[in-house]
Amino acid sequence: MTALTSKQHEDVLVVGFTDIKILDDTRIQQLGKELLEQVAIAPAGKMLLDFSGVSFMSSAMIGKLVLLNKKCRQDEVNLKMCNISPNVAEVFKIMKLNKLFDIQKDQEKAIKSFDKKGWFA
Repeated sequence: MTALTSKQHEDVLVVGFTDIKILDDTRIQQLGKELLEQVAIAPAGKMLLDFSGVSFMSSAMIGKLVLLNKKCRQDEVNLKMCNISPNVAEVFKIMKLNKLFDIQKDQEKAIKSFDKKGWFA
């Protein structure tokens, strides 16, 4: 069973998660593999991770997201995230990952943000 959903929205690949809590190590390994595969098919180098419905994730999953971010940078894929629950957002903030990841409030704002250029766009 796949751990991700994906759909095309304009020129952005929107990737979602099927699990509410991402805790199981086997599932995390599967998610990491599937996320890296999605990078290769991201059109126009734009990928959005939509965390709608995800209420909790383990530190191992956060590690997979850091690796995904590194892979996206290598492959020149612009990675953004949205709809992050308050619990997960707090962990990102504590680990200072909110400075590493481009986190947007919701899917609509995230998709629009791909087209912005420069610091003040």
